[in-house]
Amino acid sequence: MRLHRNLVNAVIESLKLIYNEGEYADKVVEKALKRDKRWGARDRKFIAETIYEMVRWKRLYNEIAGTKWHYSPENIWKNFAVWAVLKGIELPDWKQFEGVPVRRIKGKYDEFRNERAIIESIPDWLDELGVAELGEDTWSKEIAALNKQAAVILRVNTLKTTLEGLQKNLANIGLETERIEGHPYALKLVERANVFKTDAFKYGLFEVQDASSQLVAEFLDVAPGMRVIDTCAGAGGKTLHLAALMENKGQIIATDIYESKLKKLKKRTRRNGVHNVTTKVIDSGKVIKKLKNSADRVLIDAPCSGIGVLKRNPDSKWKLQPEFIDNIKKTQAEILQNYAQLVKKGGKLVYATCSILPSENENQIQSFLVNNPDYKFIKERKVSVSESGFDGFYMALLERK
Repeated sequence: MRLHRNLVNAVIESLKLIYNEGEYADKVVEKALKRDKRWGARDRKFIAETIYEMVRWKRLYNEIAGTKWHYSPENIWKNFAVWAVLKGIELPDWKQFEGVPVRRIKGKYDEFRNERAIIESIPDWLDELGVAELGEDTWSKEIAALNKQAAVILRVNTLKTTLEGLQKNLANIGLETERIEGHPYALKLVERANVFKTDAFKYGLFEVQDASSQLVAEFLDVAPGMRVIDTCAGAGGKTLHLAALMENKGQIIATDIYESKLKKLKKRTRRNGVHNVTTKVIDSGKVIKKLKNSADRVLIDAPCSGIGVLKRNPDSKWKLQPEFIDNIKKTQAEILQNYAQLVKKGGKLVYATCSILPSENENQIQSFLVNNPDYKFIKERKVSVSESGFDGFYMALLERK
């Protein structure tokens, strides 16, 4: 691979915003790709993937470069040089690469092989937490898997087409996909591509949704005609899947504390041809009070640490703090307790997170069941990142007696 100055400059400028201004990597990548309309698909791929790799391996490159977490322009170039050397890329004759110690970089990498927090590029506290919750062996496998690039997974919108139909449609425009065993609505892109520009996306034939995330709506055991409440709906990826499973029949009430997210959901329902969703902003306790004992099914896609989705959000491991995880666990317990009241007798509830930590998952369910004898445990599913190759998820199905 040959490095091109304008592309590398775009990467360096983007890293300044992520490292020093605290901007989110996905937003920065989006802006970077709009800088020059002359860039082709390969150029854009280089910029996006290099930014994400630099963010993912930030600590490792920093330790090798000895830049002491100070991200001056000079130090960012040093970290970039480490990335290039470890990728086996020949460094061009640019002043920023003068005196780069190639042999020392490779030697340092070998030195860190047995230091998991450095070689897997995570904060020490996160490494300690992972070991405490999952044990040394399991955590080592999970964090290694979480450092792999996430695949692009599509979920077919069965209100408008079939899996076979979508696969053919995409093949006609040169996008090859593969089916995923155990995931009846999922297609995996063989090569990464910007699927949002396709007519298939424009006409609502699919959504981009990880294979693990697609399991949650199915786990809720919905049927056409039911009244379902999606309590932390956000922009509604799982809401839309529920609507398709319910064949647009019955009622889905999508709630969230953020009105802006529900506005995005409304746009997505129109594109998906979904007619059975109404949205409600949780701006007071009255909203929950009115919905008590009314739902056949309730989905609680709870806010969490997001550790299970680090492969697609690598910058979040640098933003996460131990206090946040302590606080989110309290929030999860409150949400579970409050929203469980919405289920009518004989109805069911799913509690789900995109975390792999037992303290956010099965421990929350155990505590809830002790305090709520009117609920019984039906089943749970834990999705391991290392075993599935997809995001880490947890889901538990409960029934109100």
